[in-house]
Amino acid sequence: MSRFILKCCFHILRFFLLLFFFINKRTYMNLYVLLLKKVGCKISGMPRFISHKAYFDDFNLIKIGNRVVISANTIFLTHDYSYTTGLISIGHMPKTDIGTHGCIEIRDNVFIGMNVLVLPNTIIEENVIIGAGSVVKGKICANSIYAGNPAKKIADIFSYVDKINTKENIVFIKDKK
Repeated sequence: MSRFILKCCFHILRFFLLLFFFINKRTYMNLYVLLLKKVGCKISGMPRFISHKAYFDDFNLIKIGNRVVISANTIFLTHDYSYTTGLISIGHMPKTDIGTHGCIEIRDNVFIGMNVLVLPNTIIEENVIIGAGSVVKGKICANSIYAGNPAKKIADIFSYVDKINTKENIVFIKDKK
């Protein structure tokens, strides 16, 4: 099946899955994970949440681990055509655009905030928080918090948990499951 047809089918089915999002979020999540697997995403375990507004460039190049949260407007970009621009700038005019492709791997227990851009050839290791609006590229070390453009390590996960636990007047919200 061509990539274009696959993408069209995915978006049509995802649209109908949205009905479950408003009825039962767990059912929505189970069905959405099945759909992502069917179109080629490699998913191990069960993600906690994947927003229907997340964008997946090439499903076959994306791996998602267990207990992952992917917030709205996250973009998984698995291609890069900037190489063509580089060639032209040094006087080598290619006959057609030349691009590169790279895998994206999100390991277990990762939280990705809203509006994050994940670039090709990125590995986000276990127990990581990516702050909203970040641009992520390369190896993201385990047990860390990253934010910014480009994303930089701003803290380790252990000091973050300690900091939250010592704050007063924090209201914790527990999920129903």
